[in-house]
Amino acid sequence: MTEFELIDETPVSLVELKEILKAVKDTGLSYRAEKTHAYLELFVSDSVKESKELSEKIINLNIPRLKDRHIIKIIDIMPKDIDSLRLLFSAETLTIKDDDLKKILDVIPQ
Repeated sequence: MTEFELIDETPVSLVELKEILKAVKDTGLSYRAEKTHAYLELFVSDSVKESKELSEKIINLNIPRLKDRHIIKIIDIMPKDIDSLRLLFSAETLTIKDDDLKKILDVIPQ
């Protein structure tokens, strides 16, 4: 069996994954990749540009301890209220002040 070496681990939003799968679709996708692509076509409608702009806005809020994977999770879910946003971090060892949560919600388009 071939062994792979993990060189870099970077979180990818659903919008970016949709674009990646679209780019490699001509080379042939596995069954799982094809199902994932079909799901993303149905449920993900944002553009990569909008996703990156939103990511930059959240980064510019300078919220302490907020990492790229958290930002990607926020972009993928697009929570509408503080309870939904707080729920995203419930499995994390991360606590964010209510003021910072409100700042994040203000940046997310409604």
